Amino acid sequence: MTSIAHPVTNALLITDVRQPDGARVDVSIADGHIAAIGPDLPRAPGVAHEDGAGALLLPGFVEGHTHLDKTTWGMDWYRNAVGPKLTDRIENERRWRAESGHDAGAQSLALARAFLCAGTTRLRTHVDIDTDAGLRHLEGVLATRDSLRGVLDMQIVAFPQSGLLGRPGTDTLLDRALSAGADVLGALDPALIDRDPVASLNVTFDIANRHHKPIDIHLHEPGEIGAFTLGLLLDRVAALGMQGHVVVSHAFCLGALPERERDALLTRLADLRVALLTTAPPSVPVPPLKPCIEHGVTLFGGNDGVRDTWTPYGSPDMLERAMLIGMRYGLRRDDDLAIAFDCVSTTAAHGCGFTDYGLHVGARADLVLVDADTIAHAIVARPQRLLVVANGRIVARNGAGVDRESHHGHEQ
Repeated sequence: MTSIAHPVTNALLITDVRQPDGARVDVSIADGHIAAIGPDLPRAPGVAHEDGAGALLLPGFVEGHTHLDKTTWGMDWYRNAVGPKLTDRIENERRWRAESGHDAGAQSLALARAFLCAGTTRLRTHVDIDTDAGLRHLEGVLATRDSLRGVLDMQIVAFPQSGLLGRPGTDTLLDRALSAGADVLGALDPALIDRDPVASLNVTFDIANRHHKPIDIHLHEPGEIGAFTLGLLLDRVAALGMQGHVVVSHAFCLGALPERERDALLTRLADLRVALLTTAPPSVPVPPLKPCIEHGVTLFGGNDGVRDTWTPYGSPDMLERAMLIGMRYGLRRDDDLAIAFDCVSTTAAHGCGFTDYGLHVGARADLVLVDADTIAHAIVARPQRLLVVANGRIVARNGAGVDRESHHGHEQ
């Protein structure tokens, strides 16, 4: 048994759970952190107690890339008749949100709560910064973050969905968004959307450096043009000392390059500690999972949009996303499916920079209990979450949210 000293406040003891390695243990929680893990931990008088009944113990899940502000979660079905191009989706979404009065605050809160009930305790969301809407969508998501502060650790990316250079004033809005509370600067397809990758990247890195913020860029650009843009981005990471502070989301180009060219870029990505995010889509090239691991590149997972004007797909269940990652990459062995789970847990926490994460003493107490034999079983069966603990508080039981006043279990 290992332990760490904590004053006994907000204490909780969870007994008889199985770690992923099969060991039966108890978990003691105090002050929002794991205080001890081991068999037969003492039950102090007055400490809330939960009987795990042999359930599988998992760390809280991490959503590495979503768009809470766009979702129609819980609304009437959106009938999607949008055109096939990326610009069609961008223009359609801007028009619909303006005409419908879509409320980013209410909708982001609804979806964030659904993520939490399904076991996600850390989340990175991209929020549209637009010259028509200004900071309105950001203000709604900031309110959601404040409402769930203490149970859902949320990073907000200020994202120029229409690009940076084509709509004058976008750079000023991004600057204001970072000052207003956004954590990360977003960017989008410097060559195909902004039509000037050098200027686009220069402005992006200038804003990020001015605010000392990391960057998370959507890079949908295919093949050679994507590789060219990625090379320019890596040049700037090296020149400006931003190693470990940049994520490239999607990076479709890495799934369509000849192996020699691809591996050269993977080597640079690893050396500069630039992480990759994939949603593991079935219909476009994706960064190669095992070559990324072999080269030391961090590759993690996320949903992208969940039920919005872009897509009817997506779910706040990160076990489902792990399953889709497994299917996209042909993962069938139990040890390979554990890699898919890492993409929505430990690796995603590392890629996003979430700290104090994991199932170890001293980590923030973010725990999920499920009725499953192994991680692989949990991924493919996606059972109901029996218990979700976030920052030491019980936030969901049997798939349903728990009132804030009753987070501490049953005293015995």
